[in-house]
Amino acid sequence: MKFTVHLFVLFLSLLFTSTLYASDKFTANDIFSLEYASDPQVSPDGKFIVYTRNSNDVMNDTKLRSLWLINTQSGEHTPLFSDHKNYSQARWSNDGKRLAFVSNLSGSYQIHVHYLASNRTAIASNLQGNISSLTWSPNDKWLAFSYKVKDKPPVIAKMPKKPKGAKWSKPAVVIDKAYYQADGQGLIKPGFQHLFVLPSSGGSARQLTSGNYHHRGQLAWTKNSQAIVFSANRIKDWEYKTLEGNLFQVELADGKITKITNAPGNEFNPVFSSDGKKLAFLSSSNALNPYRNHKLNIMDWPEKSSKVIAKDFDRSIISPKWLSRSQLAIAYDDHGKRILAKINLSGDITPLSDAVSGTTLGRPYISGGFHANNSGVIAYTHGSVTRPADIAMIQIDKPKVKRLTHLNEDLLGHKKLGQVHEIKYKSSFDGEEIQGWYITPPNFNPTKQYPLIVEIHGGPHLAYGPHFSAELQRYVAEGYVVFYDNHRGSSSYGERFAMLLKYKYSSKEDFADHNSGVNSMIDLGFIDKDNLFIAGGSAGGIATAYAIGLTNRFSAAVVVKPVINWLSKVLTADSGLRQIPTQFPGMPWDNVQHYWQRSPMSLVGNVSTPTMLMTGEEDLRTPMAETEQYYQALKLRKIDTVLVKIPGAPHGIAGKPSRMISKIEHTLAWFEKYKK
Repeated sequence: MKFTVHLFVLFLSLLFTSTLYASDKFTANDIFSLEYASDPQVSPDGKFIVYTRNSNDVMNDTKLRSLWLINTQSGEHTPLFSDHKNYSQARWSNDGKRLAFVSNLSGSYQIHVHYLASNRTAIASNLQGNISSLTWSPNDKWLAFSYKVKDKPPVIAKMPKKPKGAKWSKPAVVIDKAYYQADGQGLIKPGFQHLFVLPSSGGSARQLTSGNYHHRGQLAWTKNSQAIVFSANRIKDWEYKTLEGNLFQVELADGKITKITNAPGNEFNPVFSSDGKKLAFLSSSNALNPYRNHKLNIMDWPEKSSKVIAKDFDRSIISPKWLSRSQLAIAYDDHGKRILAKINLSGDITPLSDAVSGTTLGRPYISGGFHANNSGVIAYTHGSVTRPADIAMIQIDKPKVKRLTHLNEDLLGHKKLGQVHEIKYKSSFDGEEIQGWYITPPNFNPTKQYPLIVEIHGGPHLAYGPHFSAELQRYVAEGYVVFYDNHRGSSSYGERFAMLLKYKYSSKEDFADHNSGVNSMIDLGFIDKDNLFIAGGSAGGIATAYAIGLTNRFSAAVVVKPVINWLSKVLTADSGLRQIPTQFPGMPWDNVQHYWQRSPMSLVGNVSTPTMLMTGEEDLRTPMAETEQYYQALKLRKIDTVLVKIPGAPHGIAGKPSRMISKIEHTLAWFEKYKK
């Protein structure tokens, strides 16, 4: 009996040791345990920060959003609402005594108001549908928000009345709008987003705007709490004028709407200074270009005259917030990073932190946000190459970063993660300098040879950077070096660099950027040139499919949610109205040769690379038919290929934790199959 007990204890010891050893590695299951912070909001006195804490429910494969409170002086970190309900859009009242937020706490998503002193919460609304742009009035008597008002669907034919108890098929769906579907939603239900106000003590919501236009986005109350400034496209043919938008003012008393701006292009993101005398807002041109910088404008409110601040600054300004009457906090993207900065009315910009990051878990996209007010405190999402977003703060009078949370130390503190390194090189196409990064596996030995995965970002006018990536960390955990770059067309390098891909998406030019990066990686001496792999999603999927039509150097490819045939894509996807005028010279039927030249299908006859194709079954941005065309073409050519469909997934294929894991593990399995 004693011998049996000893064996059992030894077995438990070995099992425990094995578990500990395995836990050093970043595993697929770890993705469910990742958390990140988002939407920090500073209290009016700067003493507290409320933020949304995002986690995953492993049993239901869903995201959980809770609200947490941080004392900026003591660092005390306490939950406000943390259960199996969801909470978002936490907003401070101007006296700092209440928090409004949206939650399904009562069953359906409603506006709630939490009274901090008494620790009591009241439901304030009784609505059916999504609530956005929640904003307090300056006198704290009202809450404004945007909400969709349903409309009757169009009817063409009058059907006979069915007999009592009869079971007929569902009625026909009639579509008469140019913009009739949206990825993640499917067919758009008839209706328009309108602005509403609701007494902050609860009561009936009142609609302020009207007309067959959408009214949404950031709202700005006038100082007297009698009107709201907002951005909208109220042009008759708004569906076809996707680059237009103006600022309007709606009166609380009678709903009277007055146009405030009338410049060509889009004016949006309004925010008043604390005295109500100046209005900051962003603008972009209506040039038919795929990329346009967002400019900061300051309007003298009484005179309604405005001017552009930092006019020659070659970056898009993000989310201005007033710090004083003469200074604002802003963000902008630069060389793969999001920079938190302050700007004065003369246009002088002072960077404060380059660590705004971490609110996307899958791939290393630039991400993150901040909040600031006249208290002098700026709160932001602080991320790094090894951690998703935490909350950090800066005080303007002593701009030293103070990190306030450590959400993933319990999971990642003992993990061996891949290390991120920067690399710069010249493109073989024209000598353009390209910035990239590579991740080396844990226990990396530079004298060994490692297989390489090239991972291409989407957009194409987006950017990767030195940020945490669950997907790429999984790849390096399995022994791969991962390389990614910001090829021509990427954002965060200014308009000139972004516009290098105009009418060339995809092309031999961006392929040269990726291919030159592979050569530079091989030159480092630790890459096995016989084990090169390539992958990418969306625009990265297009670039991957295009690349294997130009080269056979890769052992295998994974093409995720691609466009394969631009002639069919732009006429079936949800993005054609915006994409056709900005990314192509004319309509498909007038420029067949150009659309075909940009299509990976035009090169399918060259492909010899074993290729996995993966797309969500409900993807409307790059519809499944695009993937199926390529799959069928490769099969007809007897190229080793497999089609992986992700049930229920829209374009955001990794939106649920299990789907992200499925994407990663299928990719790894395909590459392992062809590793020499």
